[in-house]
Formats: sequence, C-alpha cells, structure tokens
Amino acid sequence: MHITNDIKPVTYLKAKAADLLDQINETHRPVIITQNGEPRAVLQDPKSYEEMRNALGLLKLLAQGEEDVRKGNIRPQEEVFSDLERLLREQTP
Repeated sequence: MHITNDIKPVTYLKAKAADLLDQINETHRPVIITQNGEPRAVLQDPKSYEEMRNALGLLKLLAQGEEDVRKGNIRPQEEVFSDLERLLREQTP
C-alpha cells in the first residue's frame, strides 16, 4: 500500500475529483480525504466496497456461530439435515 499517495486534502478532491475517481477505480485502493490535517472521509471504488461489505457480513456470521458454540446452542448435523428434508417434503405438493 502506498499510504502517503493515498491521503489527499479536501482541496485536492475539489480540484481534481475526476482524476481521483480514476485513481481509485484503477488501483482499487481507497483514498483518505483530510480536512485541516485530520482524516475526514474515505473514498473507495464500488467493487472494493461491495467486497468489503460481503467479507464483513461473513465475519459477522462466523462470530455469531462461534458465540452459539460457546453458549452450547448446537445440534447434531444429522438432526439439522433430517429436519430440513422433512420441511422440504412438507412444502412439495
């Protein structure tokens, strides 16, 4: 990562928005926008954003599953699949 190249002041964003959009869509690296020397926003291409959201969603599901295991909220695999098969048979005309 070239973090020093990926930090831009808000004035740069105002003056070179099209160039900045080209940069993030070509490199797929986010750009940190600063105001008065402080980070204020992150500009990211849509594909990378979607991939990040999907990854976070999977991590959240894993964390929930781990919590269920810690609490003992588990069932044998055979029981789960037999319940699913029964439900599917009931829904099929």
